Amino acid sequence: MEAPNPWLLPFFLLLLLAAAFSDQLPPSSAQFPFPETTSTAVPDPTKFFSPSLLSSPLPTNSFFQNFVLNNGDLPEYIHPYLIRTANSSLSVSYPSRTSNSSITQLPFSPDLTISSVSNKTHFVSSFSDLAVDLDIGDFRFHLVRGSPYLTFSVLKTSSISISTGGNGVGSVDSYDGSTKHIIRLSNGRSWVVYSTAAIYLMKGKSSEIVTSGGFSGVIRVAVLPNSAAETEQILDRYSGCYPVSGYAKLSGNFGFSYKWQKKGSGGLLMLAHPLHRRVLSENLTVLQNFKYGSIDGDLVGVVGDSWDLNFAPIPITWHSINGIERKFFPEIVAALKHDVGTLNVTELSSTAASYFYGKLLARAARLALIAEEVDYAAGVIPAVVKFLKTGVQPWLDGKFGRNGFLYDRKWAGLVTKNGATSKTEDFGFGIYNDHHFHLGYFVYSIAVLAKLDRNWGNQYKAPAYALVYDYMNYRSKNSQFSIPFRNFDFWKLHSWAAGLTEFPDGRNQESTSEAINAYYAAALMGLAYGDESLTAVGSALTAAEIAAAQTWWHVNRGGRSSIYDEGFTEENRVVGILWSGARESRLWFATAEWRECRVGIQVLPVVPVTERVFADEGFVKEVVEWVSPALEREDAGEGWKGFVYALEGIYDNKENAVGKVKKLKKHDDGNSLSNLLWWIYSRPERQG
Repeated sequence: MEAPNPWLLPFFLLLLLAAAFSDQLPPSSAQFPFPETTSTAVPDPTKFFSPSLLSSPLPTNSFFQNFVLNNGDLPEYIHPYLIRTANSSLSVSYPSRTSNSSITQLPFSPDLTISSVSNKTHFVSSFSDLAVDLDIGDFRFHLVRGSPYLTFSVLKTSSISISTGGNGVGSVDSYDGSTKHIIRLSNGRSWVVYSTAAIYLMKGKSSEIVTSGGFSGVIRVAVLPNSAAETEQILDRYSGCYPVSGYAKLSGNFGFSYKWQKKGSGGLLMLAHPLHRRVLSENLTVLQNFKYGSIDGDLVGVVGDSWDLNFAPIPITWHSINGIERKFFPEIVAALKHDVGTLNVTELSSTAASYFYGKLLARAARLALIAEEVDYAAGVIPAVVKFLKTGVQPWLDGKFGRNGFLYDRKWAGLVTKNGATSKTEDFGFGIYNDHHFHLGYFVYSIAVLAKLDRNWGNQYKAPAYALVYDYMNYRSKNSQFSIPFRNFDFWKLHSWAAGLTEFPDGRNQESTSEAINAYYAAALMGLAYGDESLTAVGSALTAAEIAAAQTWWHVNRGGRSSIYDEGFTEENRVVGILWSGARESRLWFATAEWRECRVGIQVLPVVPVTERVFADEGFVKEVVEWVSPALEREDAGEGWKGFVYALEGIYDNKENAVGKVKKLKKHDDGNSLSNLLWWIYSRPERQG
């Protein structure tokens, strides 16, 4: 049989081609270790997906999720456009950003609405890492991330109606034998329409443009983001080549490659956001003066149907990156003795929520690794191993009476027993919210336990890998257990936490640090099992998630956050909730004024890789100074203060930070005094 073209395969197919027959890999989904359930919490996926897609795992946290939920009529941000589908039509908006000190947002106001005469509901006919095909009647919209053109194929000869809502049409001008038109709207916007054959657009009513006769072929629509003649000339030059899908693959240890399937002729023009441009290889043609605005910063033109992205390497280590001076060992050992003594199996068994249960496990796992580093393994590890086995095994065996993992075949993935009948239990885990957060803590704990007890690790390898596959499935197409990389967005280069709930601003994610922890934990599991492929994939996603956090969640006045408006930048040092089409200072569980919570949710859990997340000492100092007044509130939580003091330990002298953490009366349920002392004493000595 002829070998497949590797670029026509999604990212996850490429990663293990060399190891496809490795006997190290756990069983396939046919032997998946968790029992199936019929979830009553998840929506029915059959309405908006092609029947040909329903037999395979479906995306639950994707950039086009709004299109397949409820009525499918809330917009999604397909950079640089907001796209909305409703009533057999698709509306496109080039949004203007609104901003104040608490929120930056892209309101949806349609510029053009393209309608089909079929009166049929839209459905997804195909999707890839970087694109989705949306069919409406005889129209197939190729919605490709970062394309300056909205492209659609008219599959059968049809008439086309274009309306402009309340904007009004100033003029419609034809060029190049009626294969190019410019629609000038009364709101000042101008849109260029390209077609593969002559099409006759006429101004109808004040807000309507109609075609005379039928058309079959490809139409591309692009806004003119400015009045520069060069912009229109560039759009003209590259209008003949259009992408229909896009794939990502791993390249090297800390890099990705993009490849777009294209049709037509000429070079492929795409747009790169600020993080792309930081990691983009230098062998591409970048059009610095060709720019579109976005909530994520300027999108700049790049010519080429394949890109290479290279991130700074991230050390994946069990222990601190810098090490700890021996003189600090006794103090950490004293804290370890106390913290190990507080490990409470009764508290664990009475905790039903998967998120909090996982944090308690990970807290204990941290104690074992700290003990190894300070030469106190014998005094800690036996108790931690016993605690972890008692805590982890019931979830992996399906014998934890208060909750457990089950398999949902509708969307193909894990749900919890409590979440299978409720959209709110386990923070919505049953509707695919926060899977990487919850499972990341479990995977971290399992990785540590498998490191400490190899026999146990081998015994529980299949269910351990099943947890990883739920949020980071990197195996071949034969693995039908779950969608590849459930949470990770290969175009934005970070994860989304929100699952099967529609939101006006698209997907969202609150805690970048817990997303980082999920991929870091997967990489550690690879180390524990000697699985180089798993470690490589987890390491690459860890590096990307860190870079994205620094780009969009860390609001650095002197650095990358010039992408945000001045009012938002002045009032914030970290974003609370980051949406596809908005940025908020509030959290799901706290107001914007509770700054200590906002900082903490971007720090926890404190692990070795946290050092690379907060590598900019100047920015860290800004954050601590910004949050410090909030710590004076009577209701400021002790656990949240601990994360602020951890940041303070990065730039302040160790004695000050240690003194503060020792005065804390309580720690976050995933944190401990041992962990905070370990962190502070492993900070590099400041020079000068």
